[in-house]
Amino acid sequence: MIRENQRLFNHLNMALDYLLVFLSLPASFWLRFNLFQGIPSVPLIRYVQAAFFVAAGQVLIYAFLGIYESVRKKRLYQDLGRIFWANTLGFILFQMALFLLRSIHFSRGALVIYFALVNALTGGKRIFVRKVLHHFRGLGYNQKFVILVGSGPLAQRYLEQLELSPELGLTVIGYVSDSRGELPGRKRFGDLSQLGAVLDRSKPDEVVAALEMEDYARMPLLIQACEKSGVRLSLIPFYADYMPARPQIDSLNGLPLINLRRIPLDNLGNAFLKRTVDIVGSLVLIVVTSPVMLLAAIGVKLSSPGPVIFRQKRVGLNKKEFYMYKFRSMRLNESSDTAWSTDSDDRKTKFGAFIRKFSIDELPQFFNVLKGEMSLVGPRPELPFYVEQFKEEIPLYMVKHQVRPGITGWAQVNGYRGDTSVKERIRCDVYYIENWTLLFDIKILFMTLFKGIKNQEKLR
Repeated sequence: MIRENQRLFNHLNMALDYLLVFLSLPASFWLRFNLFQGIPSVPLIRYVQAAFFVAAGQVLIYAFLGIYESVRKKRLYQDLGRIFWANTLGFILFQMALFLLRSIHFSRGALVIYFALVNALTGGKRIFVRKVLHHFRGLGYNQKFVILVGSGPLAQRYLEQLELSPELGLTVIGYVSDSRGELPGRKRFGDLSQLGAVLDRSKPDEVVAALEMEDYARMPLLIQACEKSGVRLSLIPFYADYMPARPQIDSLNGLPLINLRRIPLDNLGNAFLKRTVDIVGSLVLIVVTSPVMLLAAIGVKLSSPGPVIFRQKRVGLNKKEFYMYKFRSMRLNESSDTAWSTDSDDRKTKFGAFIRKFSIDELPQFFNVLKGEMSLVGPRPELPFYVEQFKEEIPLYMVKHQVRPGITGWAQVNGYRGDTSVKERIRCDVYYIENWTLLFDIKILFMTLFKGIKNQEKLR
């Protein structure tokens, strides 16, 4: 039933996209020459005629780029990103067609408005449809029925994640398993040898295999049963704890190779973009905050004897050590390289407590960013003493050294800073590293700013 509904939904989706793209072109004409005024060199009818072909071509591009595939498990930003690039490709092809057909008198202003309008309408439609579908799936409609294979810890984790995401509309109708483990509240259909009969009888939309390592010898039987019944199969590998959210799969003459640690910032374009933002951002922030840094330097010098700048060795990108700069907020002591500071630390000076409360002590780190030792956003750098300790105790701890450490980060804006749970901090850091985008960095910077403003308001 879900397949028939999906096909119907796709046809309606395509028809609505065609209508929105079609209307965008004459609407851009009206906005350009009626709302903003002007004299058109090409009449409205030519825009309407072009819209028939432009809309058809755009819908074809959507289809070729997989826009109409199921997006249950895709994030909204991924869906909107694909729409934007599909619209960009369509717009470029439209411009090429106008040039080749010598129809060069279409208004440039109208075409720019068209591009903005078609992105707003098609993107807005997807946001609206997603919200509606999530609402109805949360109520129990538009469900995709799943049979789970396995009953161990992996299977239990899968069920826990489904309970946290009812908007996905995935319902586990039962499970098959060779082990004695049970999944409370779920119907057991039998063991793996009965899977083929179970699939023919229950006709699920998908099978999810969550086999533990000791059961992997049964995988050929599982795959054969699903292929014979024509049911889609998804696998949760027993080494899932060690995999990133979106692993890179390479091929060696047809032999698949899973790259466990390829991240978005391995891409040279992404790395260049992030570094450019860091250079420009740190230069601007150094200029803007220079009066504050001058006053802070004077205050530190007058508050206690010792240097104005505190240099502390930290571990950064590719496990290389560097000196991180801060305004000194404590009296000189011998434990600065092996102990975290706390809010009630008696080593702090009164002026030091003040500049730490407003994060003024961290302003010199903009120079670390400019030098390329740090980034504006990233995991916080750790002391070498703790790196040696935590890499033995905490899984995936060393993953954080695949990117430049940051002044702020996803862990910090979620409350994990200073003497807090290291495991939760690393979980946030790994999530950031695996899901990096420039928009994610901007989001974290804004969250840091608003968090700082909120903290200042509490102090008043």
